[in-house]
Amino acid sequence: MKTAAGLSAGLGMILATCLHAASPPQIRILSATVRDQTIEGATVILQKNGEQSSATTTDSKGAAQLAESVSNDPSVLLIVRKAGYSDLVAKCPCGGLTYALSPTMQKLDGMRIVLNWGADPRDLDGHLVFPGNHVWFQKQQGQDADLDVDHVDGFGPETITISRKHMGERYTYAVQDYSDRADPLTKRLSQSDAKVFVYIGQTLIRTYYIPKDRAGNVWTVFGVSEAGEFQDINSMSGISVSSNDVTAEVIFGYGFHNVDRAPASATADTPDAPATAATPAGQAAPGAPAPAASIPASARKFNVEGEAAYKAGDYPKAIGLFKLAIDEASSYGQAYSNLGLVFQKSGRVAEALWANRKAIALATGPQASTTRASTHFNNGRIYENAGQFSDALREYVAAQAEKANPVYDNAVSRMREHGTH
Repeated sequence: MKTAAGLSAGLGMILATCLHAASPPQIRILSATVRDQTIEGATVILQKNGEQSSATTTDSKGAAQLAESVSNDPSVLLIVRKAGYSDLVAKCPCGGLTYALSPTMQKLDGMRIVLNWGADPRDLDGHLVFPGNHVWFQKQQGQDADLDVDHVDGFGPETITISRKHMGERYTYAVQDYSDRADPLTKRLSQSDAKVFVYIGQTLIRTYYIPKDRAGNVWTVFGVSEAGEFQDINSMSGISVSSNDVTAEVIFGYGFHNVDRAPASATADTPDAPATAATPAGQAAPGAPAPAASIPASARKFNVEGEAAYKAGDYPKAIGLFKLAIDEASSYGQAYSNLGLVFQKSGRVAEALWANRKAIALATGPQASTTRASTHFNNGRIYENAGQFSDALREYVAAQAEKANPVYDNAVSRMREHGTH
């Protein structure tokens, strides 16, 4: 039987629990590393377009009072801030829900995945699979990836941290309704208000909301390609399994049968299943870029406004606008390219790598090779400045392969002078 004791040590996470109160509603900010420890001084903001934002600060008990008229309005955004943590942004209503703030990450290829949900079902589990590794409750430590926090009594958080993503290896993340593990037709997972927040560097880069009114006890959320490109999946499926038979193959599908038995030292030289193995029937495989789609006018508008903000030197505003453009059109390569540039100018280089990789994957048209080459070169500069010369060499060689340029040749030579091959 799963227990929660001792599972929340080692992560300086903050847990924000929104509670229904008679009048007015209340939000509480708690520490997830010390159970029930309240956090004083967190800023809680409710923001609605076209209206003045309301803000409050948690008291010594970690509590803050909110106006009911906006706290349960689905057009309102909840923003929670605390020094040393990435801002959390989520859609309301927030009554009765739980949120976690992620400490800012320092490593270029690190990632943190935080799962939150409502009171029911009591126990949801996050599963991360990559070659030779299946990180979840029963195997909490993987190669450069760990389950930091597990909760079995509703709300979450359930947190997996990747300290270093391995290039050349595919990662896939899913959520299992462990409480209803034997009921493939349940809708309780779909009704759980589950959300997955993904953090890189200082930034919340992706938020996923559980598909509504769908049967199934497994939610396959996203993948990260061998080249580091983020790929949305967001599909539901159903399984029936006992507590002793939860494996990567059961959760992710045929082709992942070797993951739970593979040695922990497995690397990209011992690849796992092909990227399509976890794809539910009838859905496009996440292993390749999505086909080109028309970009809606709203996304183009956000992108143009972001470019104007960038030119004016307002980098935070530009970042927000480019992210809005991407939210409107996830295949908008120009918005990703712009976002990578402004992240790099802002010194948020881990985030720049993430945006640049997506821009590379989405590059199309007659200038695609030039775009990929220059973006690989920018990634190489980030790694070189960080002293990660082997990673820099990989990116510079990729730039060379896309387009002839003496600048790329000089960069490759410079890395080899460091003894990198």
